[in-house]
Amino acid sequence: MITPMKSCDVCGKGSKMVGHRIKLRGHYNPTNWTRKYPNLQKTVTPAGEKAVACVQCIKTFAKPARPVKARVLAKTTASAK
Repeated sequence: MITPMKSCDVCGKGSKMVGHRIKLRGHYNPTNWTRKYPNLQKTVTPAGEKAVACVQCIKTFAKPARPVKARVLAKTTASAK
């Protein structure tokens, strides 16, 4: 079973209400509101713990980490002093 609130454990993305408009002969007919849910799946985070995450977060897990540039390191060490 998914988490009770049906939200991502990583980013907190949850459901949202969206409207649907049907166009007929040049006029829009607003219809009832529906609730859209994120694509949540059970997965293992890079830290090694189990979580329910949305697919966007799972895709982000798969991306390689960017190398830290020397200029960024110099700024952080200078500000720490």
